[in-house]
Amino acid sequence: MDTVLWQTLAGTRGGPNRARVLRALDEQPRNANQLADDLDLAYNTIRHHLEVLEENGVVTSSDADYGVIYLPSERARNNWETVERILTQVDD
Repeated sequence: MDTVLWQTLAGTRGGPNRARVLRALDEQPRNANQLADDLDLAYNTIRHHLEVLEENGVVTSSDADYGVIYLPSERARNNWETVERILTQVDD
């Protein structure tokens, strides 16, 4: 999972925004609209980053059809020390 986290959050051009999304979800689970407003990013940009994070097992979502809520996955939580290291480097 370490490699997946590094690649997803720091290894690509979109990594810093995905790191911001993950940090926001760690503070409070939210839906895509809330994330877009809170992070001042376009809704479509947020949706893209959520899809990448979900495909890589970093976030998980509720099963609702409307207003889906996202939160860090259990796999991400189990590797949170790595997440914190990455977030610190992305902030620098």
